Amino acid sequence: QVQLVESGGGLVQPGGSLRLSCAASGSVSRINAMGWYRQAPGRQRELVAHITNSGITTYVDSVKGRFTISKDNSKSTVFLQMNSLKPEDTAVYYCNVILGWRWSDDWGQGTQVTVSS
Repeated sequence: QVQLVESGGGLVQPGGSLRLSCAASGSVSRINAMGWYRQAPGRQRELVAHITNSGITTYVDSVKGRFTISKDNSKSTVFLQMNSLKPEDTAVYYCNVILGWRWSDDWGQGTQVTVSS
C-alpha cells in the first residue's frame, strides 16, 4: 500500500506552464514505475504519462512534445512538467504507481489544473 500526495496544480492561461509533483510513501520499495493520470469532467480517467525506475517514459499522443515526466528515485517523487498548455488539458491530475506489475488501487486526492483565459 502506498500513500500519494499531489501538488502544483492551478489556473494558467493557454500557452502557459505548470509543474506537478507527487510524493509517494509507504511501500515505496515495491514501486516499479510512477505515472500521471487525468480526469476531465464527464470523461474517463486517462493515463497521461508514466516512467519506469530505469527511466523509460511513455506519453499519450495528445501531450507528446509538451509534457515531460521525470522521477526522483531517492525521494519516490514524480514530476510532470507541462508546457504549452491547452484548454483541453483542464482536468484533475492524479499520480499512481506500479507495484509489482500492476497499477496500485491507492489514489491521491488529485490536483486541479485549469487552462483558461
